[in-house]
Amino acid sequence: MKPVAVAAAGTSRVDLVVATTRMASPDPALLFTGERGNYVSINNVVVSIPPEANRKTGEIAWPGNARPDPLKSFVTVKAAGMSESQAFDWFKRRSGPKRRALIFVHGFNTSYAEAVFRFAQISHDIKVDAAPVLFTWPSRNNVLDYVYDRESTIYSRFGLVQVLDEAIKSGDVDDITILSHSMGTWLTMEALREIAIRDRKLSPKITNVVLASPDIDIDVFRRQLVEMGKKRPAFTVITSRNDLALAMSKWIAGDVDRVGGGNLEREKDLLASDGVSVIDASDYKQSDPLGHNAFAQSSDMLKALAKRISSQPLGSRALSPLGERLLARTGS
Repeated sequence: MKPVAVAAAGTSRVDLVVATTRMASPDPALLFTGERGNYVSINNVVVSIPPEANRKTGEIAWPGNARPDPLKSFVTVKAAGMSESQAFDWFKRRSGPKRRALIFVHGFNTSYAEAVFRFAQISHDIKVDAAPVLFTWPSRNNVLDYVYDRESTIYSRFGLVQVLDEAIKSGDVDDITILSHSMGTWLTMEALREIAIRDRKLSPKITNVVLASPDIDIDVFRRQLVEMGKKRPAFTVITSRNDLALAMSKWIAGDVDRVGGGNLEREKDLLASDGVSVIDASDYKQSDPLGHNAFAQSSDMLKALAKRISSQPLGSRALSPLGERLLARTGS
């Protein structure tokens, strides 16, 4: 993550605000560790993306150990701390006429650098007119630290609530969309639930919540929705029957279905009554052998995601029959 000054023709740049509850690293090349910090730190990170001819949509081109080549790999060109006021000045420049914020919350087993590069890739590929804000929580980036990561999402609830509160109360922010993945969906749902209980409602500024491969117990998910109240954002769940990561999570959880595991047939009417749209990503291509990252790696899914975030009708090709029925019933 150590910034490198680059200027290459044909490259693109993604300018992010990154809020984190991670502990700062003594190594400037890492910036932040997987341990828990005591407060929310804010950084401005700019990532250079290789030309489209040198990179497939949905792909992160990781730099090697040598000096990175911006024509072939992602390169961090800026990583600087910023104050809250500086973050809002950045938002004014980046949010566009709709003054929209897109907040991304990553999932399990993700380092700071992986979270930054993944969101830079998503932001670049979906090309949504919104200011990209990453919330990254303390993941140790180790498959054996599932319980630690899970507890870190609970620990970090205060941080995401703080970020959402600041966005909600700002007169410069008109629209907030939240995109979260895997274990990060649990953090997202708990933060929204806390705000709704505290304020007795959710702000109408939060218009869309997209939960990709949510690692949440299906019964807990429905309870979270209920406790948010009747006036909720539009929720979209991306599921897959081929998600081996969620199959393992289901086993760890005592054979209780995860929302993103694709086995939603028995819950379809309940979810429809809760106003939840479903996209089945089971048949979409992705490079992840666990089948857990279609939302970010499949070009078709990225197109569907862009439409969802832009509040446009989803194309029928992106929907399962269940998803089509749910959308028809909810009027999305």
